[in-house]
Amino acid sequence: MTTTDLYDDETSDEGHGYYDDDHRPRRGSRLVRAVVIALVLALLVGGLGAVWLQRKIDPPGSPGALVTVTIPKGSSTARIAAILDSKTVISNATLFRYYMRVKGEAPFEAGIYRLHRNDDFNSVIATLRKGGEVQYDRLTIPEGKTIKQIAALVGALPGRSSATFLQLAQSGRFRSQFEPAGVNNLEGMLFPDTYNIGAKDTEQVILERMLHLFDQRAAQIGVTTPDARLHVTPYQALVVASLVETESKVDADRAKIAQVIYNRMAKGMPLQIDATVLYAREATGAARRPGGRVLFSDLKLQSPYNTYVVKGLPPTPIAGFGAASLDAALHPEAGPWLYYVKFQADGTHAFATTLAEHNRNIADAKRRGVNP
Repeated sequence: MTTTDLYDDETSDEGHGYYDDDHRPRRGSRLVRAVVIALVLALLVGGLGAVWLQRKIDPPGSPGALVTVTIPKGSSTARIAAILDSKTVISNATLFRYYMRVKGEAPFEAGIYRLHRNDDFNSVIATLRKGGEVQYDRLTIPEGKTIKQIAALVGALPGRSSATFLQLAQSGRFRSQFEPAGVNNLEGMLFPDTYNIGAKDTEQVILERMLHLFDQRAAQIGVTTPDARLHVTPYQALVVASLVETESKVDADRAKIAQVIYNRMAKGMPLQIDATVLYAREATGAARRPGGRVLFSDLKLQSPYNTYVVKGLPPTPIAGFGAASLDAALHPEAGPWLYYVKFQADGTHAFATTLAEHNRNIADAKRRGVNP
């Protein structure tokens, strides 16, 4: 073997990656480099994730426009998060749900909230924690409704009972300032209006509000001191107002109908108002006929409310009435009329002083296809 051959062998060994004692193997260095690279990548990915997470929790820039958000009763945390996401208050419902869990936030109260679009989680949670605006149920009481009908409308509200409301109204515990001694009936004393009913408003609270509003409005219109020329007490003026309400269909007729009532009373004539007959009939438990028709057999019904049989006013109002009918009862339009009949399809009446004139109005209305 020559020197050259030995040199060639060493060179060949070195070329294959083998080192002498002065040059230790580099496999450990490769592992270190791999670990370092992995850590750098992890930090990089983790940093990007942290940035993404932070941008979701606290979006950059100012919050967006205000938006109204309604949280229904019994909403779970997941449901609340979904609602907020749908309104773009937050951008990720799942993340918000877990964030609330980490924060230890319980489901929030139902209600109406004013929140900003694209807001940060902490601000949203702070607003929800305060509780929303009170959520109301709207209760509309039209004119002309009896206490039983009003009770049915109250009973249609969530968690309310028509039977409880009616029992309270008939208990005698709640009275109008215009009820005379011996009268224990709130018929006509609950003011027709639209009421906002809160979740905690009981049947008693609702009744007291209607009664208080009635007393307030009646006093404002002047029922406390009716004109002496009418020859009625304040309570009797309320009874007249209920008759005007049930008989009139257009505002222009109200004061004239009131005058007819007073004229007939002054002459000792029975009022002969169909609405009182219907009230008397339904008080016996009979069902209302379609269209509120009155039959000749009904006119013989023995009841203090049957104004075909009993002269003068019924003992109590027969329905709730609005301010227009009460004003008409207190300020009737002067005139000699003793009769009226539906004369136009819209409910407008024709008024007459004599029976012959009244019969002609009836015939004319029928000829034109108007059912009196």
